[in-house]
Amino acid sequence: MRKVVLVTGGGRGIGAATALLAARRGYAVAVNYLRDAGAADEVVARIVADGGEATALQADVAVEAQVAGLFARLDARFGRLDALVNNAGVLETQMRLESMDAARVRRVLDANVVGPLLCCREAVRRMSTRHGGQGGAIVNVSSVAALTGSPGEYVDYAASKGALDTLTRGLAHEVAQEGIRVNGVRPGFIYTGMHASGGEPGRVDRVKAFIPMRRGGQPEEVAQAIVWLLSDEASYSTGGFIDVAGGR
Repeated sequence: MRKVVLVTGGGRGIGAATALLAARRGYAVAVNYLRDAGAADEVVARIVADGGEATALQADVAVEAQVAGLFARLDARFGRLDALVNNAGVLETQMRLESMDAARVRRVLDANVVGPLLCCREAVRRMSTRHGGQGGAIVNVSSVAALTGSPGEYVDYAASKGALDTLTRGLAHEVAQEGIRVNGVRPGFIYTGMHASGGEPGRVDRVKAFIPMRRGGQPEEVAQAIVWLLSDEASYSTGGFIDVAGGR
């Protein structure tokens, strides 16, 4: 029987690369998406065409009732959960903090902090040996912005990823004796569509000269770190982080 992984925000970018790689490594994949059903269906089709097993599941992970529904549909489809990748997140238009309103900050925190927390809660309820589960692994996709603060552009996003790092460390300690490992990956400047959400599609090319490796990263490079942390090869790793940021 295949292990099952849920990848939130799995239709594009890092999430899609992770879903595809996990399928190649033998996982059955639940590809969560918010709006772009076509992109999620394309990922599923690619997995199935390659002999894998996958399904697309729509839900806004920032909404508690929708998270409950997402995991209920996951249960009905696969009957188990072995791994969770909290990848879904949002980025808003570049601006300084003094220009931000509370509604924007709440949108960012709901998607980037509340959503992963709720998904972790549901995963623990299914994976923990305390609840009769068989254990599992969780990887939270953070950002190197949690370390740099992203001044002048996205301090709210950076703050949300700092909170996600704290959740990662705390939950790792909380469930370490219950068969669950929890780790984080911090991407740097990666070629994904997220930068367009911030109003600068070419942002990676603008800043790559300041990256020690002098290039941006690819989603597949981040996916490699994520899937390794999910695997048995990382069996003694919990509460840790891998920075995939070109040395930044």
